[in-house]
Amino acid sequence: MIASSCKYESLSSRETFNASVRHVKATVALAESLAGGENLADALDAMIADKAVGGDEILPFVSMLLVDKFGYYAAARNARSTVTGFDAALKAAASWNAFDLVMLYNHPDVGVIAVNPKNPAHVAKIDRVNKSELLVAYVGCFGKEYDASLATKAADALLALYEGEAPKEIPALLKGPCAYKAPKEAPAPKPPKAQKAAKGAKPGKAKAGAKAKAAAPVEERAPAAAPKPAAGPKPGSRMTPMYGVLVTNELFHNGNVEAWKRIIDSFKVKHPDLDVLVYYDGERIVNLNALFKWGKVKHGSVIQFAVAGENICDVAKLQRYLAQGASPMFEAFLRGPVNGVLALF
Repeated sequence: MIASSCKYESLSSRETFNASVRHVKATVALAESLAGGENLADALDAMIADKAVGGDEILPFVSMLLVDKFGYYAAARNARSTVTGFDAALKAAASWNAFDLVMLYNHPDVGVIAVNPKNPAHVAKIDRVNKSELLVAYVGCFGKEYDASLATKAADALLALYEGEAPKEIPALLKGPCAYKAPKEAPAPKPPKAQKAAKGAKPGKAKAGAKAKAAAPVEERAPAAAPKPAAGPKPGSRMTPMYGVLVTNELFHNGNVEAWKRIIDSFKVKHPDLDVLVYYDGERIVNLNALFKWGKVKHGSVIQFAVAGENICDVAKLQRYLAQGASPMFEAFLRGPVNGVLALF
């Protein structure tokens, strides 16, 4: 294949041109927010929530704004150990008024996650960091001049905090113009106005029909309703914390595996935009059959899962079903047509 020598080739179609224009407009808006003293991770949160930008645009924003335009110092490191819980990092970083801080965590399944280490609401964005996963710390002062040597120390200390270490206190970090400012809350949307009933419709009959529809049980869904399995969560998706499921059967055998498959398939049919990520012993399990083939998942073992995507729901119900699927009562999920999808959600 001959490489194109035209750097504007991506603008040759309407779709890519419009996407580029939207990205440029978002970059300008973010630049204005940063110049006004707003943390980039906080500003990105609001834009992603409004679907103004996508998660795959985080890295270009960071490179263009934090590195090129505002001259932030960057330091990267692969985590030296697996760490869960970052309350200590929040407590320490929140008092560092000398610098504005942004942490990027490259999640292997969800993608890049931008975090403001000073924002209490961002603690839950990272449930854990596994050994060897990439962390990048950005330290700056919204485009103002800063002490480069102190920024180096701040970045190293921030990375150490996210690796579960307790770095030495640096008094110089406590004073400065970059005290934490809580992001502004977006105004609540107005409730939609009630629509008038269509002419000729009789409310009594409609209400009775609705009740009949709600009361009709559906035990199986047609196989055609099942969506094609996704390759993984989209970049920038949100992810729940890890939930543990205790194996109470004598062995997590082939029947338990099939039960989990049917439970997850049912969840995916109900929520096609969500993805269920299964982990065992710190490793992502893409093929659930591996849990049985390993022969290691026995009574008392814990299998973890998380849900990734937007508008996450039904997690508690999913956890209950998976717990039953890992117990001697797994056979309840194996009834019905082999190719049918259970209506569990």
